[in-house]
Amino acid sequence: MKGLRKYKNVPTVIDGISFASKREAHRYCELKLLERAGEISHLEIQPAFKFEVNGRPVLIRSGGFPNGRQAKYTADFAYFDGNHRIVEDVKSSATRTEAYALRKALVEAMFPAVRIVEI
Repeated sequence: MKGLRKYKNVPTVIDGISFASKREAHRYCELKLLERAGEISHLEIQPAFKFEVNGRPVLIRSGGFPNGRQAKYTADFAYFDGNHRIVEDVKSSATRTEAYALRKALVEAMFPAVRIVEI
């Protein structure tokens, strides 16, 4: 069945930016309004957090990457609410997987100032 997606999400483009789902695109619109109103600042889309241990990158080796590619977690959004950096990930119950939980835990352990908020 062509076009069927694993989590039944519908990719959506807003402002020339591709979002994985309608919910994520909707949240982007909300955040843009909050930024325009001055309630948040420095909105980032898909901020990445690279995994390192003792200053060395954690590498994922596969057939396509025999030398490895750096393991990372990519959130949906990050922004500042006053002096606090907020990192958000738009999640459905289906996308709250064990792999996601592990990546979230690693980010929060490696970057103590970061707390990931699930929307």
